[in-house]
Amino acid sequence: MKKKLIAMAVAGLASGAALAQTNVTMYGVLDLAYVYSSGNAGLVGGRNTFSGLTGVGAGNRLGFKGEEALGNGLKAVFTLEYGLDPDINQGIGTGGLNARQQFVGLAGNFGTVALGRQYAPGFNATARNDALDASDMAIQSSLSALNGYTITPNSPARFNNSLTYTSNNLSGFTVSAIYGFGETRDPFGGYNDRFVSTSDNGKLGLGLNYANGPINLDAVYQSRQNVTPAGFPAGAGKDINEWYVGGSWDFKMVKLYGSYQALDNKNDILAVGIDESDLWTVGVSAPIGPGTLGVSYGRLVTDRNLVQDGESWGAGVQYTYPLSKRTSLYGAYSYFDNNRHVLVPGQVIAVPGDVGARGESNYAVGAGITHSF
Repeated sequence: MKKKLIAMAVAGLASGAALAQTNVTMYGVLDLAYVYSSGNAGLVGGRNTFSGLTGVGAGNRLGFKGEEALGNGLKAVFTLEYGLDPDINQGIGTGGLNARQQFVGLAGNFGTVALGRQYAPGFNATARNDALDASDMAIQSSLSALNGYTITPNSPARFNNSLTYTSNNLSGFTVSAIYGFGETRDPFGGYNDRFVSTSDNGKLGLGLNYANGPINLDAVYQSRQNVTPAGFPAGAGKDINEWYVGGSWDFKMVKLYGSYQALDNKNDILAVGIDESDLWTVGVSAPIGPGTLGVSYGRLVTDRNLVQDGESWGAGVQYTYPLSKRTSLYGAYSYFDNNRHVLVPGQVIAVPGDVGARGESNYAVGAGITHSF
């Protein structure tokens, strides 16, 4: 009996020593707002209207991240982060689990290498250069996500099956790269050729960030390779290429933002989404009282060979009032206008509530609270 107690004590001490070397943090964001949005319904007549609770200011999430020192400056790192919809009771334990990030890797003097579901370079680049904090009412966020970009601060910029490299900061410069294996099954292949893992529907991205004092600059290239629709044979698709440049300059009394990005779809537009498009945004933010006021404008043009160009533009304003370092109140308004040549679905830009329509405008106004822990 004594031997068992001694063995258990030794095991407990060993376990405690292992845990002492591992730093694990639980974190999260809870954000909810009341939003009213409305717009003409187009050809069907009447109006589309939404009135209710939804997340606007920041993506709701619950996450766990940690690291373990391995010696000689090397450490193991991991992140498990899951999306939540607290207004409709969807998330962990409710059958609506949505992983934002799930990865494990090694970090050291060489930078960080990781494997799993991860952010592509365009996610953080677009978030850094947005006067409306990349919220759900933000102009670049809406125009990019609803037009099929992966360079966006939204879910399309999270790549599955990915291998990433992120350099350490080098005099203000940081380099990032990602490759997501397509792992697409070919329904027309032979017995040994039905699994295509490195080409069809693979994704890659390269990013360069410069951050030094008041200046932030980003350049990003991302590509979806051999984009093959479901049911098509392997190799039938072609690439969808994107690039982005953006930046901000903080003058203390005012901060300026700007970005330009483009998409080139090599596929037949009837088979895979949008042909070509260009998107640019400008914005400004300034401290007003204890909070920050941001204003943004953007325009999206989609080029299609057989019909006239589809155009959408949007403008928005947001005021954020901090109650503490972790809790803030905000109010936001955004407006979008779509011409009658936009694609349906695929390019109709709508504010929260999905009230957009071809050839119509729509708006949303909302107020909410964000708490981070």
